[in-house]
Amino acid sequence: MNAAADPTHAMVAALDTLPPGCSWAAVRHVREQAAYHGVRNDQPLGNGSAHDEGAMCEVMVDGQIGYAGTADTSTEGLRAALARAAATTRAAAAQRLHAFDQAQRPPVQGRFASAHREPLAGADTARVLAYLLAASAAMRSDDARLVTRNAHASLVQTQQRYLSTNGADLDQRWQFVDIGLQATAAEGMQSQTRSWSRTGQWGAEALDLAQAGSEGRRIAHEALVLLQAPDCPTGRMDLLLMPDQMMLQIHESIGHPLELDRILGDERNYAGWSFVQPGDFGVLRYGSPLMNVCFDPGRDHALASYGWDDAGNPARRERLIEHGILRRGLGSLESQARSGLPGVANFRASSWNRAPIDRMANIDLEPGDATLDELIAQVDDGILMATNRSWSIDDYRNKFQFGCEWGQRIERGRLTGVVRNPNYRGVTVDFWNRLAGVGRDDAAYGTPYCGKGEPNQIIRVGHAAPPCLFRGVEVFGGGA
Repeated sequence: MNAAADPTHAMVAALDTLPPGCSWAAVRHVREQAAYHGVRNDQPLGNGSAHDEGAMCEVMVDGQIGYAGTADTSTEGLRAALARAAATTRAAAAQRLHAFDQAQRPPVQGRFASAHREPLAGADTARVLAYLLAASAAMRSDDARLVTRNAHASLVQTQQRYLSTNGADLDQRWQFVDIGLQATAAEGMQSQTRSWSRTGQWGAEALDLAQAGSEGRRIAHEALVLLQAPDCPTGRMDLLLMPDQMMLQIHESIGHPLELDRILGDERNYAGWSFVQPGDFGVLRYGSPLMNVCFDPGRDHALASYGWDDAGNPARRERLIEHGILRRGLGSLESQARSGLPGVANFRASSWNRAPIDRMANIDLEPGDATLDELIAQVDDGILMATNRSWSIDDYRNKFQFGCEWGQRIERGRLTGVVRNPNYRGVTVDFWNRLAGVGRDDAAYGTPYCGKGEPNQIIRVGHAAPPCLFRGVEVFGGGA
């Protein structure tokens, strides 16, 4: 932020005089600049940009917390929003479910910035297009069968300032990169797609031409191989999931069911409940003893890293599941106060015009000690699967079914032929208790499109995992 655009003066002035009845107030100012670029079959699809800026004003009245957002970030605009927040919060206080206090809004100070080597400001349109065109060209090897070659990049710079009347002062700045390549091959009535992504907190160094070329050639080749492959067999067999599929497995069957607001029932009308019950913490064997899962908002380059959540709670690495036993939920200071359960710093809003809610951030399955070759050697009859292509899971995050882009048979400890349209299904706790091997080399992935809340909030989350081996999983073929 340059001095002329610094929102601090207006924020301080607005907080100097609180509306009647308010015991506490805060202003969270957000400014975001985004650029979007796409290429299809060596032709630019378009270049777009967006600028979004505003502030969320928050107050506490008689133990009730309320909000009002505004795009008018002048002192007068912020004062008016604080007054609106106070009026609605005062009216709601008589029906409050829980009385909060300033213990849920810590008086913290600090700065956070994404780890990067090169500012995203150095990635102008010409540079990004050159990268995407090179990736598209790398996927071009069979003009008759490779019918679609897509490449896209989204580059986002976000600045957030948070000030409160009890002394909180936070400045957090992020650089987000979402790059994706996709090659689709078709022949007759059959079509197959392979994709690759690089998503996280990076600078312009993420536009690595050598990587774009090698990954583009790989996925185009694999899409062509899949055209000639047989369908995945059906039956109970061992399943080896690669990190890019583990991302979604963690997201859907660990991240969402552990959100405390979902367990408390807050999301039941939209995103559903959870099979996890408050009494399960410290007791439930969620998975095998090899299963260790952590909340890690401090991992460099991960998509959902930050220093503090949107209530000012310091972001710390915490074990959620330890040697298979459920220990901690994904719940903010508010949800912890309501439930009496241990939580984490995960109170996050998608932008200035949304109030924070419990959101997963970086949820990682910790590495084990096996190489990929050692995991493969443990399998007599199984399937390796990579890269999600479809998913379905029930409202309680219990029963699920996932389809993948890529499959390979494992027979007598060796990778053999490629199979197409691989799918698997299971029930969450039973599935994780089948975990029999954890690789030592993890990889981080993420998605900027996790939806939750009413009104809806689309937010960024990250997941890191090594390859993982599961015994006796129901696997099946056919279109996913």
